[in-house]
Amino acid sequence: KAKGGFTMKTNRRCRALLAVSLNLMALLFSTTAFITTHWCEGTQRVPKPSCGKEKKTNCLNYSGNETANETNQNVVHYSWETGDDRFLFRYFHTGIWYSCEENINAAGEKCRSFIDLAPASEKGVLWLSVVSEVLYIMLLVVGFSLMCLELFHSSSVIDGLKLNAFAAVFTVLSGLLGMVAHMMYTQVFQVTVSLGPEDWRPHSWDYGWSFCLAWGSFTCCMAASVTTLNSYTKTVIEFRHKRKIFEQGFREEQNFLDQEAIKYFRERSVQSVSRSVEAFVDFASLRKSRLSPISADMGEVSEILGEDVC
Repeated sequence: KAKGGFTMKTNRRCRALLAVSLNLMALLFSTTAFITTHWCEGTQRVPKPSCGKEKKTNCLNYSGNETANETNQNVVHYSWETGDDRFLFRYFHTGIWYSCEENINAAGEKCRSFIDLAPASEKGVLWLSVVSEVLYIMLLVVGFSLMCLELFHSSSVIDGLKLNAFAAVFTVLSGLLGMVAHMMYTQVFQVTVSLGPEDWRPHSWDYGWSFCLAWGSFTCCMAASVTTLNSYTKTVIEFRHKRKIFEQGFREEQNFLDQEAIKYFRERSVQSVSRSVEAFVDFASLRKSRLSPISADMGEVSEILGEDVC
């Protein structure tokens, strides 16, 4: 019994550690995705700038004297480059807060607020997505705290089960909020691609590693909630099974004691009856033995009296 209880406690602790680890991974992934700008990335097609003293490549080299062209603004510039040769494809990446693109005139990147880039009809949905992401992270923190309390500071099994149940509820709610937030952001980005500013609209794009982290966080969150619910259910089932076995053993022991008591009292009653019968037989024989000489004496007296009468 002690070995079985130790094994059950060890299994319950392993399940709790697994749930805490999954919840921590979900929290780290969601926080990283929330503050980074690689949810979506791709290329933007922009016109090539004019070649100058500082820029000699990836630019349009107009025919004629460059110095005269730079001083005289009325001179018409001609270029033989047509089609995609007149454009540059610069790299960009976008997150919830900012959208950054490659700076074609200098080194580095320039960023602008993605909330300002979103169409007016989608700003409300974008803010709902931001609020849902914040609530998602906060509920993950609450669930992680409850799991740690259940793992390290629960004084009894009943308190641990209560903390386990609350942690599972908060984790499930956080996962649902995270899923809704990710879907709303995806919708806003797709609408912005079609209706956003012309100087920002992507030529081609795909989802980035921040987006993968966000959905990985959702996966870990739901796995943590399932593990927590599984631990709670298994613990309750184990306790019910142990209670059933205890009650069954108690009934069998009680029936055994009842049968032993019945057997004991039955034997005692038989012995008392036999003893009472033996005592009655002894008493009858003793009485008979005592009465026989008296009857004999009375016979003799009657004979004597008869003779005297005669």
